[in-house]
Amino acid sequence: MKWGIHFDLAESRKEIDALEAKTLDPNFWGDQNISQAVLKQLKMLKGKVSAFDRLATGFEDAITLAEMGIEAQDESIVPEAKETTAAFISAYEQLRVETLLSGEYDANNAIVNLHPGAGGTESCDWVGILFRMYGKWAEKRGFKFEVLDYLDGDEAGIKSVTFQISGDNAFGYLRSEKGIHRLVRISPFDSSGRRHTSFASCDVMPELDDSVAIEINPEDLKVDTYRSGGAGGQHVNKTESAIRITHVPSGIVVQCQNERSQIQNRDRAIKMLQAKLFLKQREEQLSKLSGIRGEVKDNAWGSQIRSYVFHPYSMVKDHRTDEETGNLQAVMDGGLDPFMNAYLIWDHKKHSDSASLSGHAKNNEGR
Repeated sequence: MKWGIHFDLAESRKEIDALEAKTLDPNFWGDQNISQAVLKQLKMLKGKVSAFDRLATGFEDAITLAEMGIEAQDESIVPEAKETTAAFISAYEQLRVETLLSGEYDANNAIVNLHPGAGGTESCDWVGILFRMYGKWAEKRGFKFEVLDYLDGDEAGIKSVTFQISGDNAFGYLRSEKGIHRLVRISPFDSSGRRHTSFASCDVMPELDDSVAIEINPEDLKVDTYRSGGAGGQHVNKTESAIRITHVPSGIVVQCQNERSQIQNRDRAIKMLQAKLFLKQREEQLSKLSGIRGEVKDNAWGSQIRSYVFHPYSMVKDHRTDEETGNLQAVMDGGLDPFMNAYLIWDHKKHSDSASLSGHAKNNEGR
């Protein structure tokens, strides 16, 4: 099947062979960071090849059913043939989109932070709704969902929440969610039943492994401890085990209360700080927000990446890709894949166009 070349399948198989040869080296486990990176890459490539092999099987099944129906002139095979063909096309499109997850950190786990914007209690409630939505998305994917820090709203909802979603390409998918999310609905907190607009910001960072070195001077840190609270259930204890770390030079603040001990919370908070400092360095190098950080701007009017309309009609629309749906409840229940896939295609095209324009500009300069 020649369409396999679109997935660089031959190159992937060669790379698998090369990486497996490395694992047989007696000194392979000498450096844990290198060995873990190799195993991670090997797992990713094997998953890619395995997915293609399943796709190839689906293709052969669809062709076989069609040929059987034609040869036997049996119309009863048509419904099954259509179903098999539709399943193949769906799997093909999904794998095609997954090939766009080629960013340096797309395969990493993701750390997500949600904050309310303009709208007061309304926006805190909106953060709670988004928090549930991402939890449902992670559940549908079979990903691990772990709350790192949680602060209840004064009257309702959530004032701030940080959580980690762990799974294959978690960051690659969730980077589509970085930005301002806008809600339009009849307020349940307004006795007059008026329509309100609320905003919430979503920031997403890749979880970094030890291969990314970010030096932090302990003298630059202000460390505060406090009692855990919020949605921790039985894991929330009454001691001051929660940690808040302020990186004084940058003003970056991170918090963690999920772990059982202060030492564990501190270690987790330091990793979050390293990730934020890493992204800040990348931003400064690029002199503007790059694809790794997303579209986080002012948390108010005119800066939203996506709108969710509960009233006077039901609609969710992404303002970057123009992807939209009227099935609001499905999205709120974690049905985010169409939006994530559309973003990956849009982002790939945007960067391809940018690279093409840059190449044309260089060619013109050389004339």
